[in-house]
Amino acid sequence: MPNQVARVPLVLSPATPELLTSGGRGFVLALAGGGYAHRSEHEGPGTADWLAARGIPAGHLDYPVAPARYPEALEQVLLALADLRAGVHGEINGPIAVIGYSAGGHLAGTAATATDAERTALAEREGIDPDTLARPDLVTMGYPVFSLVARTHVGSRLNLLGADHTEALALALSVENRVDAAAPPAFVWHTSDDAAVPVENTLAAVSAWRAARADVEAHVYPHGRHGLGLALEETGAVAGWSQHWVEWLNGHGIRPPD
Repeated sequence: MPNQVARVPLVLSPATPELLTSGGRGFVLALAGGGYAHRSEHEGPGTADWLAARGIPAGHLDYPVAPARYPEALEQVLLALADLRAGVHGEINGPIAVIGYSAGGHLAGTAATATDAERTALAEREGIDPDTLARPDLVTMGYPVFSLVARTHVGSRLNLLGADHTEALALALSVENRVDAAAPPAFVWHTSDDAAVPVENTLAAVSAWRAARADVEAHVYPHGRHGLGLALEETGAVAGWSQHWVEWLNGHGIRPPD
């Protein structure tokens, strides 16, 4: 018998079931940041509820954090995406997107670049077809921990991989080394003066998507602390990022009911 992974429940925003039955297109799965040590409420549930209030079906996933190690969080995201596509949470018409912030951005990036080996290993344990464990259709990364080796957030790396991890594993899980031509369209943003996760992580994301000839939209704002989430209380340029993002989602087929 397969050694199945215990599922982490995907939590729909309260308005989402009605949106799915009234013509809302697509779905957004939110992954909070927190250095793979915890999950920030305003980034996960906060983002999902904000989207649903604007007519976009959404939910969040409380993925495993330390002491859980790779690949536990990634596998939970892939299983959640499979459930969404299978209609477990209601029929979804349109693309399925993932948004992640900070370490959640790293998780979103690894889901968007999930390898055949990762998918096959999980499928074998689940006793399912690897093709059901597909990458998301779209990915958004906010101030992401994109690399685990260059200008990285050391705490995220240690929490995800453990203190005794190899450099080879860190390289393999640096998203810049995973992006290929099949990577989904990406939206990525950061602030130049982020003191926790350097903006070079987002610049690396743009370079990686461009090198793979994959679609990417990027926004770098001059000022803003790390962990802003939707930045709804900000007054500078960064306050506009969420509107740019919603327009991007709409342009890719994720939108409210007509």
